[in-house]
Amino acid sequence: MKSEKGRHLDMDLAAKGRFLSVLSPLVAGSMTVSDILRTAAAASKAWPYEEARKLLKRYQQGVPEKGHILFETGYGPSGLPHIGTFNEVLRTTMVRNAYHALSDIPTRLIAFSDDMDGLRKVPDNVPNQAMLTEYLGKPLTQVPDPFEKFESFAHHNNAMLRAFLDRFGFDYEFVSATERYQSGAFDETLKLVLRRYQAIMDIMLPTLRKERQATYSPVLPISPKSGIVLQVPVEVMDADAGLIRFEDEGEIVEQSILSGGAKLQWKVDWAMRWVALGVDYEMAGKDLIDSVTQSSRICRALGGRPPEGFNYEMFLDEKGEKISKSKGNGLSLEQWLTYGPEESLAFYAYREPKKAKQLHMGVIPRAVDEYWQFRGNYPNQPVEQQLGNPVHHIHDGKLPQGSLPVTFGLLLNLVGVMGDATREQVWAYLRNYVADASPEAYPDLDRLIGHALAYHRDFVAPTLRKRAPQANEAAALRKLDEDLAALPADASAEDIQNIVYAIGKDEAFGFAELRDWFKALYQTLLGADQGPRMGSFIALYGIGNSRKLIAEALAA
Repeated sequence: MKSEKGRHLDMDLAAKGRFLSVLSPLVAGSMTVSDILRTAAAASKAWPYEEARKLLKRYQQGVPEKGHILFETGYGPSGLPHIGTFNEVLRTTMVRNAYHALSDIPTRLIAFSDDMDGLRKVPDNVPNQAMLTEYLGKPLTQVPDPFEKFESFAHHNNAMLRAFLDRFGFDYEFVSATERYQSGAFDETLKLVLRRYQAIMDIMLPTLRKERQATYSPVLPISPKSGIVLQVPVEVMDADAGLIRFEDEGEIVEQSILSGGAKLQWKVDWAMRWVALGVDYEMAGKDLIDSVTQSSRICRALGGRPPEGFNYEMFLDEKGEKISKSKGNGLSLEQWLTYGPEESLAFYAYREPKKAKQLHMGVIPRAVDEYWQFRGNYPNQPVEQQLGNPVHHIHDGKLPQGSLPVTFGLLLNLVGVMGDATREQVWAYLRNYVADASPEAYPDLDRLIGHALAYHRDFVAPTLRKRAPQANEAAALRKLDEDLAALPADASAEDIQNIVYAIGKDEAFGFAELRDWFKALYQTLLGADQGPRMGSFIALYGIGNSRKLIAEALAA
């Protein structure tokens, strides 16, 4: 997931050979790996390449005056980083990597913290809430850290953001709004805001309710008395000097907005930032479409060009309702990473970003297995298919070594029938199925065992309910037991699967469809409505142990 500035994605020699085979030998012989990749990327329909091509069109004449392409993601430090923060930085990084395949122009990615915002409410999940109440309205960098570790609440959350992004290896530059405002880095653009004050008001006022129109100002002065970020009407006195006039606790105050004397309303602030920093690309959630539209208009009013980008869909919970931090529905980043590896979350975030997707515990196993399925397919795909493969974008074309001899779903079923198992006991069973099974030989599988044990303990075990077989099902189970008894202990999964199929198709057992037989196996042997390929499961669990499961079901 990590990006490096100004480099191209690599391609293994086999992939290069497959791509060269479709080109004329004369042309292919003169092309480098980067040329091959660039040609394929220019036509790829994978969404990161489609986004990256917007930036090619943005600078058709070559390198921009600032010498690089600037990507930005935003973060509000009134709370801790969450799964949405991860997704936005991950997806932006994927577009940045895709751009590297298409252009030699250097890029930068900044993670911008809006840490000069006023504290609007006290979060529910922090200590010292009474103390925080005394600082409502003050810039987050002026609010003491309730955890008593950093110089302010913003500094604490900014540190959490950086640790969070560093954990996943993102290549980024951290930028603090407070530092930029107070250092004077935004001063020239702030003067421009005052010069275009009426044009900005003309853009914003029609979008507001009448009562809000009466008090709205694009500029939020910092009170010299209380230190609070004020929401009051202001009058521009001298745009070139940055001077405004406003009322503060009944007193008329003239004050400069420069060097930290004020901040901007967030939609105006967003536009000002795009202009001041020269942002070329920033994506946002679908809920911010109107905000992007208004900020883009303000950006143009300031003489700037809005960045490229797209609006991604929001996650839903298992009921199809929008995820809300205050409701606590949905799935947190910490929960996902307890039950599945980060690659599976990146895979889930990559797929169909403009489609609303449910985010709950039940999607994790499928995401894990689909990630590994796509990863297994990657080496044998022609390059144009590789560029559309999610794992290409997750790993920036540099896939790690390693394979997975069993699926996560199969591993979960094994853990399910073992009950309260240890990692060592799971490995012992795996050796029935994989001759060289060990943590050293399969470190990725060892990680997944830990995730499977946690997932089973917290999510699967409480839902397992085995039922007694019906008469025809019991007869089919007895036949399965008889046929398994006749097999050697090391029978292949395919031989076992053939037996399972044959019983399900035998009219003597009265299954209307083959899936009715499989459902009966899952419900009576595993206590679930869905399950693995039974041949693979029995081979993994062992014929002897599987016969014990059948005996328990028949005795129920």
